[in-house]
Amino acid sequence: MIDWTAIAAAIGKAGGKRIDPRTPRAVGGGCINETYRLDDGDQGYFVKLNGPDQLAMFEAEAAGLQEMTGTQTIRVPRPLCTGTTGARSYLVMEYIPLGGHKAAGAAEAGRRLAAMHRASRAHFGWDRDNTIGSTPQPNHSEPDWLRFWSRHRLGFQLDLATRNGYGPQVRDQGERLLAALPHLIDHHPVPSLLHGDLWGGNLGFDQDGQPVIFDPAVYYGDREADLAMTELFGGFGGDFYAAYTEAWPLDPEYQTRKDLYNLYHILNHLNLFGTGYLGRAQGLMQRLLAHTR
Repeated sequence: MIDWTAIAAAIGKAGGKRIDPRTPRAVGGGCINETYRLDDGDQGYFVKLNGPDQLAMFEAEAAGLQEMTGTQTIRVPRPLCTGTTGARSYLVMEYIPLGGHKAAGAAEAGRRLAAMHRASRAHFGWDRDNTIGSTPQPNHSEPDWLRFWSRHRLGFQLDLATRNGYGPQVRDQGERLLAALPHLIDHHPVPSLLHGDLWGGNLGFDQDGQPVIFDPAVYYGDREADLAMTELFGGFGGDFYAAYTEAWPLDPEYQTRKDLYNLYHILNHLNLFGTGYLGRAQGLMQRLLAHTR
């Protein structure tokens, strides 16, 4: 049973006012968490619930939302509080009604994402580890992007795939690809603030048509990694890319590197969901290795 009284008390403490929660309603929000909309008559709240051992995941997500909010570039749900009650951990954020017209906001989404990517720091990584889906995502600070991607992204997923029983299918290609990374990552990007999991399902438009991004896996990395994922499953449209590249043009070699960056997500899907992604992972590695001959 969910203790909504305790969650409402935490919301009230975070917001500095007492709230009287109305009946919570289950809403769609992915396959990892239970998600609800909670209203108090004046304001709506979006609540994510999971087991008590997942509090660190919610704390990292809240910190990521706050990191993006701090750039004052693109709208994200404002995190309010995290905690545990009974057999649940929770994350509460503002509820943003979506449903604005995508065509009107796509170009603005591209411009604002480019502006967010201008937020930078000295090293790649972040202050804390987080998750990509339900997979741990290490964000250890590194001064060199090639080293960061090799150790904490591609190498991490390849090691996980081996532990999950896919070693014979991916390890040989993966080791050759790791050795070839200096030929594929042959530029020196600045560390940009990334959403980290920017597929079409994590972009919406509020009722004024303004873009909103959510469900982040934040870190500082090559901005091309965010752009690559927008292309992985589609749904962003030509206006989005035209506006982004007008604000911050992309290097021509991005067309090759996007496969490398998307391999991380395909391997993660393999590790999360199984062999349906094995052929796609192998195909991406084969195509990338062909660029190094």
